[in-house]
Amino acid sequence: MISPGLVVVALLLIGLASLDIAKGDSYTTRFDGIDVEAVLRNERILRRYVDCALDRGPCTAEGKELKKRLPDALKSDCAKCSEVQRKQARRVMEFLARNKKPYWTQLVSKYDPSGEYRNKYGIKE
Repeated sequence: MISPGLVVVALLLIGLASLDIAKGDSYTTRFDGIDVEAVLRNERILRRYVDCALDRGPCTAEGKELKKRLPDALKSDCAKCSEVQRKQARRVMEFLARNKKPYWTQLVSKYDPSGEYRNKYGIKE
């Protein structure tokens, strides 16, 4: 199982734009086709999403919307995420934890300071 908080952080980083609630029960899936690998390979884009998530740089409209949805996703165990979003999030989390340690450390410090989700779901650092 994947951490709900880290799922949302990962979604933010890969730019899944505007997670609007679609008639109440799930986030939109219109961005599920995003090429996660391309984003992870592009340092400039990745850094911009990290900076947005950490409130130290400008955010796109999509980034602002995602940050707005973060508390709900944390509280609901990411119940409104699609399976594709969960898989993409897992890939992003694994990549950041293994290959972009400074980003990973800063993000989990903000979104999972107690280590609850990392420990609960066995995210390897």
